[in-house]
Amino acid sequence: MSLGIKPLGSRVVIKKLEAEEKTQGGIILASAAKEKPQMAEVVAVGPGTKDEPMELKAGDKVVFSKYAGTEIKYDGEEYTIMSQSDILATVE
Repeated sequence: MSLGIKPLGSRVVIKKLEAEEKTQGGIILASAAKEKPQMAEVVAVGPGTKDEPMELKAGDKVVFSKYAGTEIKYDGEEYTIMSQSDILATVE
């Protein structure tokens, strides 16, 4: 699948996973009360650089820094482009 966005260097394109609609106690949250999601799926990766080789691949589930990246809209979808160094961990 070709996304149409090709990140450069050690950047990645992610698509955020939806925030929880309910609390553990069963309370349904209004959209304004939902926490900004910090988990995402990697949809495209750059080639990496000599100093920072690319460790991620498309399809990886990741946790990222709360205020990292640049949000963009492309083809009706919302994505975030960020540096690989803003990714904190992968989720298995």
